[in-house]
Amino acid sequence: MTLAYDDLGPEDGRPVLLVHGHPFDRTMWRPQAEHLAGRGHRVVTPDLRGYGESTSTDTKTTLDVFANDLVELADRLGLRGFVLGGLSMGGQIVMQLVSDHPGRVEALLLADTFPGLDTPEAKQARIDTAAKITDEGMHHYADELLPKMISKRTRATRPDVEAHVLGMMRDAPSQGAAAALRGRAERPDYTEGLKRIDVPTLVVVGSEDEFTPVADAERIHRHIAASTLVVVEGAGHLPNLECETEFNQALDTFLTSSSGATP
Repeated sequence: MTLAYDDLGPEDGRPVLLVHGHPFDRTMWRPQAEHLAGRGHRVVTPDLRGYGESTSTDTKTTLDVFANDLVELADRLGLRGFVLGGLSMGGQIVMQLVSDHPGRVEALLLADTFPGLDTPEAKQARIDTAAKITDEGMHHYADELLPKMISKRTRATRPDVEAHVLGMMRDAPSQGAAAALRGRAERPDYTEGLKRIDVPTLVVVGSEDEFTPVADAERIHRHIAASTLVVVEGAGHLPNLECETEFNQALDTFLTSSSGATP
């Protein structure tokens, strides 16, 4: 298994590793990658195994496997320490990585994610959905998810974002997406581990997020002492795409303050 990835910006820039959510690919982070690279950071955006251009034969991929993949990629690229960010499932992978590989991460971005366990009903829904997309593919699943992924305002005013989000979901390999759903249903509870995070952390959430509402972000913020919370007004589950200017500004401010100097 080989991860596909983009590596933008100067090689000696402050490294930032961004982890996409489900069922997306590394182009989810394109606005941030291009912006941060232009600001002098080195930005690495991989396709997780089974997503985008990264192949996999897994039938179940647990979050520790994704986290280990990312550490191996960082090692290959010579990134001993790095800023690590993730959105939704990507945020849960970030929490797993911080737990499994202490000392590797200099600062964190947790966007539109939640640390707790699924209810029994939600866990079963992931397993059922995995079976469904294995049989039927991603097209209908993507159409069902779209209204919950981005806000009504975004759908009305940003056809470019809607097309990008829908395209990523429809093009996601169904086997990889199903494997991640099965593995994610078995993830541990990260809530108590948040209290042990001692690096600067930016918590971001869209005000209209249906999947991980503002209350989930507030919960993360309360548990991480060195955290800052930013609510992006009018955005749904993907504020980095829906309101990229506001998201990038928050990220700029955070990266500057967490490094003690401009990049």
